[in-house]
Order: sequence, then C-alpha cells, then structure tokens
Amino acid sequence: MAKKAYVFLADGFEEVEGLTTVDLMRRAGIDVVTVSVMKGREVCGSHQIKVMADALFAELDFTDADLLVLPGGMPGTLHLQKHQGLEALLKDQNEKKKYIAAICAAPSILGALGFVKGRKAGIYPGMEEKLTNAEVSYDPVSTDGHIITSRGVGTAIPFALELVALLCGREKAEEIGKAIVFLKG
Repeated sequence: MAKKAYVFLADGFEEVEGLTTVDLMRRAGIDVVTVSVMKGREVCGSHQIKVMADALFAELDFTDADLLVLPGGMPGTLHLQKHQGLEALLKDQNEKKKYIAAICAAPSILGALGFVKGRKAGIYPGMEEKLTNAEVSYDPVSTDGHIITSRGVGTAIPFALELVALLCGREKAEEIGKAIVFLKG
C-alpha cells in the first residue's frame, strides 16, 4: 500500500521547496496530496508562480497521513502558522509520533509548538532562535525521531530524498537521486 503524504501550501510559499518535494515523492510512488490552507485551491508562491492545490484543507480528514510537509517561504510560513486546523493536525500527528517535515522558515512553526525541544533541527540561516530549546543543526537535512527539518531552497532535493528514504527506504531514495542526476550512478 502506498504511503500517504500531505504538502501544505499557502500564499507566499517557496515554490522550489514545495514542488520539488511533491515531485520527488511522486516519482517514488508516494501518494502525495497538495493542500491549500487559503480560501481557494489556487495558491500563489513567493515568486508569483500560481499553483493549483489538489484540495482545500477543509475537504480532507488526514487520518491516513504518514507524513505532513510544511514548505517555507514568506509570508507562506506565517499563513501556515496562523491556520488553526493545521495547528491541531500537527499536534495530533506529533502525539502519534508520525512524520512531520518542515523546510526553510517553516521549522519555526515546529519550534513554536515545542516539537523540536531537545531535538536536532535546522532552519533558514538567521532564524535559529525560532528553534526553541533545540540542538541547532547546520546540516542540509536533520532527522530526529519523527521530525525532519531542512534549511532552504538549496537543500530541497536532499530534503525530498530524505522523505522518500523514510517512507520507501534508502534504496528507493538512491534510485530517485540517480535518476534525476543528483547522485552519481
């Protein structure tokens, strides 16, 4: 049975972080649903690229979620952080110790919710204080238990491949990495 991932999009999201993650997970056979937390399905990224999300937040129940993904970007991260339904969903996912991933500015949401306390976590340079009580990591991707964080646009491919590895195994992630000419092979 295919693993299920939800990628949350808000106006001002960083397009490379959101769409690279969706693309590579879909290449791996993961059932990925893009979810708008805005009023409509059309979401405008931080560089004015318009994307049509698969669904609106209110249309889904997320009970089948293996992974929740928060792309960064501004003001996308702020829109995600203000969404009460998403906050409740993240808290539920965290209590169940199911995967939650955030990249760029979005790990600040996990910091505000207390999810990175005592964990290794990364964030966009200059925002380290938002990782409340975390062990700040400067690695491209940090996985600590069920929490995965990454630092920005330049780390989007390693971030996406780490998510593939967690859901489908390292072999599948390497296969995808080689197929896109990111890894030698």
